[in-house]
Amino acid sequence: MATGGWGPGPGAGQPGGNGPGGQGWGTPYGPGPTPNGPYGPGNGGNPYGPPPANPNPNPNPYPNPHPGPYPYGPPPGRPVPVARRRSCLWYFSPLFLAVLLLRSAHRLATKLFVHESGDRIVDRTVDRVQVARTVLGALATIGLILAYGVEKDRWNNAAEAGFANAIVTPFLLICAGPLVILGFIYYAPPHLRPHLRSRLRAPLKAVGWFLLSLAVVAAIIYFVGSSGVMESKNPWLVVPVALITMAAIFWGLPFLFLASLYSARSAFNTAHVHPMLPPVVTGILVWLLAIFNLISEGMPAGPPVAQFCSVLGGPLSVTAVSAWEMWRLRTRYGVTVRG
Repeated sequence: MATGGWGPGPGAGQPGGNGPGGQGWGTPYGPGPTPNGPYGPGNGGNPYGPPPANPNPNPNPYPNPHPGPYPYGPPPGRPVPVARRRSCLWYFSPLFLAVLLLRSAHRLATKLFVHESGDRIVDRTVDRVQVARTVLGALATIGLILAYGVEKDRWNNAAEAGFANAIVTPFLLICAGPLVILGFIYYAPPHLRPHLRSRLRAPLKAVGWFLLSLAVVAAIIYFVGSSGVMESKNPWLVVPVALITMAAIFWGLPFLFLASLYSARSAFNTAHVHPMLPPVVTGILVWLLAIFNLISEGMPAGPPVAQFCSVLGGPLSVTAVSAWEMWRLRTRYGVTVRG
């Protein structure tokens, strides 16, 4: 009986059967695979062996992808600006020489009159408030001059007064500073007085450098102006003296101006003795300077309110900032006048 070629035949080896040796269709490609396959034990139906372990747990197909959002490594940074090359003539220009002289004078004045010690308290908030007070004071002065200044040379007078204050302030510090420091040391407890006296070296060095610089510059200018050496016909004498005079004028005078500013700001490094000394010295100095200006210039022009603000506005604001600085030292850093 026919079965269509794929059904079971009459038996193995019989015609029309599909078993081995039969004459039927049977398995078209030979016997079926063994349970373990021709290449060893089975691996779940994969004829090429077990898949290798993934060395990179990250699902990204690339070996070490960058964690950032940029897919091909870190994003390119900002281009580095190329330094502009200056012409060789720049190093012989008057502007370059002026910058060079001012920079060297500033560097030396900072080294001599700004003493940085390990125990000095640096409070940037106090520095910002002092700068803001100075700017507001300058703006108030300009406003009073614009509103009530009637003289033709009022701006020249204001500039001369400011320059005179910058020059006079170190001398007032030199005269009044020792008295204030001695009173401060005497007010301290007896067991702290030797320690405070031993730290007077930094203020004394600053005062000594200031007086020595002033004496040298003044002596050079006075000697050249009064001796008449520049009228000599000997070039071996005139040229060195001219160079020294130019150095004293173009470098020495800016150095003295910067030294005056730094000395007035740091009160000749009195913070090295005690952190409370700079606000105390500044509070006393500003009233001495106000009295000096009142005696030398008199009352400014304007109504009484403007005169009151012009004469007392600066000392009162500086005293307020100094008192606030002392309060901040006491509350924030635990520093007291007698501590």
